[in-house]
Amino acid sequence: MNVGSPRLFSLGDLNAFFALLVDNVVNLVMLAAILVEVFGFPADFVMTRMVPGTALGVMVGDLAYSWMAMRKGSQATAMPLGLDTPSTIGIAMAVLGPAYLASGDPYAAWEVGMATMVFMGVAKLALSFAGDAVLRWIPRAGLLGPLAGIGVALLGLFPMLKVFSIPLAGLTATGLVLFALVAKHSMPGRIPGALAAVVCGLVMYWLTRALGLDTGTHDGVSVVLGLSLPVPELEHVVNGLPNALKYLPVAVPFGLLTVVGGINVTESARVAGDDYRTRDILLVEAGATLVAGVFGGVAQSTPYIGHPAYKAMGARSGYTLATGLVVGIGGVMGLLGAFIELLPEVVVAPILLFVGLEITAQAFAATERRHHAALAFSMIPVLAYLVSIYTGRLMAAGARPDPVLAGQIATIGVLGHGFILTAMLWGAALAFLIDRRPWAVLASFAALAVFSLFGVIHSIDPGGAIYLPGSDSLPWELAVSYLMSGLMLAGLVRFGPIRQGEL
Repeated sequence: MNVGSPRLFSLGDLNAFFALLVDNVVNLVMLAAILVEVFGFPADFVMTRMVPGTALGVMVGDLAYSWMAMRKGSQATAMPLGLDTPSTIGIAMAVLGPAYLASGDPYAAWEVGMATMVFMGVAKLALSFAGDAVLRWIPRAGLLGPLAGIGVALLGLFPMLKVFSIPLAGLTATGLVLFALVAKHSMPGRIPGALAAVVCGLVMYWLTRALGLDTGTHDGVSVVLGLSLPVPELEHVVNGLPNALKYLPVAVPFGLLTVVGGINVTESARVAGDDYRTRDILLVEAGATLVAGVFGGVAQSTPYIGHPAYKAMGARSGYTLATGLVVGIGGVMGLLGAFIELLPEVVVAPILLFVGLEITAQAFAATERRHHAALAFSMIPVLAYLVSIYTGRLMAAGARPDPVLAGQIATIGVLGHGFILTAMLWGAALAFLIDRRPWAVLASFAALAVFSLFGVIHSIDPGGAIYLPGSDSLPWELAVSYLMSGLMLAGLVRFGPIRQGEL
C-alpha cells in the first residue's frame, strides 16, 4: 500500500549515502589493490577495463532498488545494494589472480572474470524464484541469525580495528555516531549525525598527521583519470567461458551465499517495515551481476545487510539513487581512488559499526524470545569465519604453529567455510527443535549433511571450494554425523515425553 507521494530525498538520505557509498568504493579500491599489488596487473588496465563495468552493475542495482522504494510511497526505505565483500576478495584472489599468473595476459584473465560473473548471474537468476519459498520454510531465527553474527563479528570488530589505528580521529567519530545514530540524540542545528562524525573525524585525522602522531600508514591510492565507458564485451565473455569452467567450484558458492544473504536481508527489511518481495530483490541482484559481467565487470553485487540501520537514519530512496550514480560515474571517470584518498577508513568505520549494532539489535528484537538461543547458536559459524580470516593471513605470512594449534586452525577454517548457509540451517534446526517439529528438524540436518558432503558448507579445501565426494574422510564423517544427529533428535521430539504446558 502506498503512503504519500513518492519522495526522493530526506535529511536521513545524507547519512545513509555516506555509509553506502564508502562501503562500495572501499570494495572497488580493494579489488584494484589486490590485482595490482599482489598479482601485478597493470593498474591502468584494472581501472579502465574492470572497474567501469563493475561500477555499472552497482549503479543498475541501486537505481532499480530506488525505483522499487519510490513505488511503495514516501515512507519506504530502499534496499541498499553494493559489491559483496567476501566474493570481491575471493574472486580476485582465487580466480582473477591465478588466471593472470597462468596466462600472463591481463586480457585472458579479464575474460575469465567476466565469464565467471555471467555464470554466477545465471545461477542467481534461477535461484531467485525460490526466495519466497525459503521465507516460508525457514524460521526467523535462521534468517536473521547470520545477520546478527555478521553485525557483531564483521561489522563490529573490523571497523573498531580501524578506529583504534588512529584513536584521536576514530574515537571522535565513533562518539558522535554513538550519540546521534545509536542513542538517537539530535545534533546542534539538526546536523546529520553521520556528516558530523565524518567532518569531525577528518579534522582530527589531519590534525593527527600534522602533529606527527599518526603511527600507522596511509597508503595512497593510484588514480587513473579519464573517460572509460563500459560497453558490452560479448566476444570477450565467450572467449572466457571455457577457461572459467574450472573456477566455478570456487565461484558458485559465493553466488549461493549472496542469494541466501539476499533472502535474509529481505526478511530484515520486512521486519523493519518495508515488505519487498524476495523474488524481486533477488532478481535485481542477479540482473546487476549479469550486467556487470557483460560490460566488463569482475565482482558481483548483493543487497547489503544495513537496511534497518538506513531506515533508522530516516533514509528513503535518495541514498541508493545518489550512491548508484556516484559509483557509476566515478567508475567511468576514474575518480574512486581520489574519493578514498579524501575519506580515510578511520573516519567512516564508525558508520559501519552503527550498521552492525543496528542489525544485531533488530535481529533479537524481531525474533521470538524462545528462539533467542537459536539466534545466538547461528552466530557461531560467523565467528569461526572471522577467526579464520586472521589465522589464514598468519599462515600465508609463513607462521608455523605446533601440530595441535595447526589442527585447531584447520578446524576453524572448516567450520567457517559457507558460514552464512551453515548459520541459517543451524538456527533453523534449533528453532524447529524448540518448537517440537520433528520432520523439520530432520530436514534441516539432512540439508546440513548433503551440503557438508559436497563442501558447500564445511569445505575442507583451503579456499572453500565445493567438490565431489572423494577419499577424504572428513566430508563423509560430517555428513554421517549430521544425518545421525538429525534422526536421533527427530525421534526424540516425535516419540519423547511432552512436559505439561510445553505446547
